Amino acid sequence: MGASYDFDSLEFKERCHFDGELGAIYDREKTVFRLWAPTADSVRLRLFSAGEGGDPLRDIPLECSGRSVWSAWVEGDLHGTYYDYLVTVEGVERRTADPYARASGINGARSMVVDLRRTDPEGWEDDAPPEKRPETVIYELNVKDFSWNPRCGVPKEYRGKYKALTLEGTTLDGAGLRPTCLDYLKTLGITHVQLMPVFDFGSVDEGGDPASFNWGYDPVNYNVPEGSYATDPADGTVRIRQLKEAIMALHKSGLRVVMDVVYNHAYHLDSWLWRTAPGYYCRSWGDGTPSNGSGCGNDMATERSMCAKYIIDSVVYWAEEYHMDGFRFDLMGLYDVKLMNDIRAELDHRWGYGAKLMLGEPWRADSTAAAPGTALADKGSMFDLDPAIAIFNDATRDAIKGSLWSESSRGFANGGGLDRWELLNCLRGQTCYSGACVTAASQIVNYVSCHDDHTLWDKLAVAAGLDTESRSPVLVRQNRLAAAMYLMCQGNLFFLSGEEMARTKHGIKNTYRSPMEINMIDWGRGAEFAGLTRYYAGLIALRQLLPGLCDKSPASGDRIQPYGDDVRDAAAYIVDNSGPASRWRRLLLIYNAGEQAVATALPEGKWEVLANGEDSFAFEKPTELAGEARTEGVSALILGQR
Repeated sequence: MGASYDFDSLEFKERCHFDGELGAIYDREKTVFRLWAPTADSVRLRLFSAGEGGDPLRDIPLECSGRSVWSAWVEGDLHGTYYDYLVTVEGVERRTADPYARASGINGARSMVVDLRRTDPEGWEDDAPPEKRPETVIYELNVKDFSWNPRCGVPKEYRGKYKALTLEGTTLDGAGLRPTCLDYLKTLGITHVQLMPVFDFGSVDEGGDPASFNWGYDPVNYNVPEGSYATDPADGTVRIRQLKEAIMALHKSGLRVVMDVVYNHAYHLDSWLWRTAPGYYCRSWGDGTPSNGSGCGNDMATERSMCAKYIIDSVVYWAEEYHMDGFRFDLMGLYDVKLMNDIRAELDHRWGYGAKLMLGEPWRADSTAAAPGTALADKGSMFDLDPAIAIFNDATRDAIKGSLWSESSRGFANGGGLDRWELLNCLRGQTCYSGACVTAASQIVNYVSCHDDHTLWDKLAVAAGLDTESRSPVLVRQNRLAAAMYLMCQGNLFFLSGEEMARTKHGIKNTYRSPMEINMIDWGRGAEFAGLTRYYAGLIALRQLLPGLCDKSPASGDRIQPYGDDVRDAAAYIVDNSGPASRWRRLLLIYNAGEQAVATALPEGKWEVLANGEDSFAFEKPTELAGEARTEGVSALILGQR
């Protein structure tokens, strides 16, 4: 399978690389089918009336028209017609769907020709993202677990579906008092919703048990929405229209949308990409063993030109067709630096510099068999990545709440102690990796919880030796302190849905396929921890008013300096908050993880209390301090001077 081809050679690239459009290219008079299959001896196209079962309507041989592209055109309006290919390589015939498919039947087994304009909801042509705000605050959610709980007020037929993200007026228990879902998101002040994978993934049967759950990091069709989130997964147009409806509703609610993308591996090595070009799209070791840096059985060979083209084409497609406002790259440490910078450049060319967010995990699960000389987009490559590509900052995460590798480990917020200079680097968004620091705060994503590992609440509880069902006031204070720390760090901000309502997964770290009872958002808990939710909302609102912390320039770190003397379990920092229309020219951030209150001598002049350990909306009606400030135990105090 491809043994006679050197896929990494310049000769192969020059002979086989194709820059044109691939897939089923539709218009009302005819559809052109193009498949890149460099090792194929023959390719046949089969047309079907349904997404599964039945005999083919037509069986059409494709011709190789150069640069390894096999093509044919079929007259007539084929919208809604399903298709697949039979690709023969070295005498072995393999059935495959179209890797470039934009629509599919149930479970993605057959591709579908689609007139995308017929999938646009009313008003789609006028859809646009809301205006950019001073700071980026990303809220990570899963389509299914966000609206699965019966108490969320969403009609049963829409729970766990794209449609749930379009509904206004939903409330806890339908009582009309506490907003849930879309209306709830509006109250938080976040700027972006990050959707965990919404492309077609293989770990859930789209026609099976509605309660089946998986995070979705199992791509089958990279350019097709997931069908289990649609009300009718058998109709290839429904999933497309309903995802667009959800995005449009989020935009109208003042929220931009980030898409979690997984181009580092396929659900199985035996993917559509493998079946069309065996051995090309995936890395392998010298003995032919598949590379497994993803921990999922295969790694994409992103350094190969047609693999890079596939990924760039896909990202641009989601941005253009679905109006996605950003992309979060799973295991970005498996991608090569050139590809990431090329994606950045293409998005910038089309929409303006930095208009579309790019962020990713700067690590991988294991070593990968990248071609010699390939620079991978991990922590060690930050100087080589565009400053508008951000990485998740695990150093700040662990410094605040404790290492995820040890359940008993504690960070500053829960009594683990922290050197004030280390905390200074966290606040500045200047975390160093292997001796190399990021070039600007724009390259940092600050967070303390995401879908992986313990929720923040569970981590705090487990580290304290408490049950995750505990209602300990100490845990609430630690949670607030952790939030007041990372939400005031320079860089982009990110948190897991439900963190602000003390979300628990009952101590389970890896819930990628746990039952819905473990994964779903508990909206009743939102009412119980309403004070914590309000605290998050206040911090987010305050952050938008602080240009000294929203600064993403390379020199932004100079704005923050240590203040005062070393105090056990406490640290203070002065911030130059000058900027356009700034209310306060200086800030003073005081963090106290100790149980006892600490007194801090204030710089000369009057200072206003913007937030304390109980009230993060104090800035709306600030009280004045002078001479000395008192910070209560396990809490933060944020002051401003005009």
